Amino acid sequence: MEINMKQIITKGLKYSIKTIGTNLNNVALKLIKPKAYSKPLGIALLLASLWCNSEKSYAQNTKLYVFLSFGQSNMEGNAPFEPQDTTVNNRFSVLQAVDCPELGRTKGNWYTAKPPLCRCKTGLTPMDYFGRTLLDSLPEDVRIGIINVAVGGCKIELFDKDTYQTYTATAPEWMKSALNEYGGNPYGRLVELAKVAQQSGVIKGILMHQGESNTGDQEWPKKVKVVYENLIRDLNLNPASTPLLAGEVVHADQGGKCASMNKIIASLPETIPNAHIISSAGCTDAADNLHFNAQGYRMLGERYAKTMLSLLK
Repeated sequence: MEINMKQIITKGLKYSIKTIGTNLNNVALKLIKPKAYSKPLGIALLLASLWCNSEKSYAQNTKLYVFLSFGQSNMEGNAPFEPQDTTVNNRFSVLQAVDCPELGRTKGNWYTAKPPLCRCKTGLTPMDYFGRTLLDSLPEDVRIGIINVAVGGCKIELFDKDTYQTYTATAPEWMKSALNEYGGNPYGRLVELAKVAQQSGVIKGILMHQGESNTGDQEWPKKVKVVYENLIRDLNLNPASTPLLAGEVVHADQGGKCASMNKIIASLPETIPNAHIISSAGCTDAADNLHFNAQGYRMLGERYAKTMLSLLK
């Protein structure tokens, strides 16, 4: 959020000041009328004052529970949302991951979590009903904030910060527009926004729905572990208190085209001790047998939430 230009007098020096967000690197100062102190000393004193005020104004709120989410199209949200999905409790917010001028949203700002929660034209996602279900069971002074960074059709390799450039270099043209919205680096955008969220809340968990594009890849659990451990390190999180929730793909009895991947997904806790698998059994799917439909996303989101609630206790 942009803070309007103000005038401040510090130790005899009068300045105009403009801050953007909560980052002191974005403080702009203009000397209006020098008086008793030298300009360098005055600026130093002013910045010290701003630092103290910033620490007080943006103290971490332990009642804002933040959840990161990433993956491919089923996390992105493939089903059109319906009228019932557009009424949202204002205690449930999304930290916008991309600029969406047509929605009146700007990257890096919090908004009530009305769909779409991923990008400007994506659909309903498990995160929609994950947040709502959490609020139904948490105290009224708790707020939920989510960050959703997902790219349809991507492999898990896209979220490996050390090798993603090799992957994006050969990405199909239809995927590149989504990649460009994240500055070509979805993992980097997720971490960037997570650090913003940490200024005002506490990261409580990580959710993923990915695997269709890695169907049959026995190394997938190890690749997920790399992404998870990078997030833990880059955000200074405690793995013991930061669970990873991974959702299953469409089941075989529903004709799921990637259903064989569920066996590999089920093995993830053997590689990541704090990983938990979210069953998609019975979650209704779309005609393509790859994506869930709106009701399926609602069901899946509720299941993510119920598992998370059991871990928050």
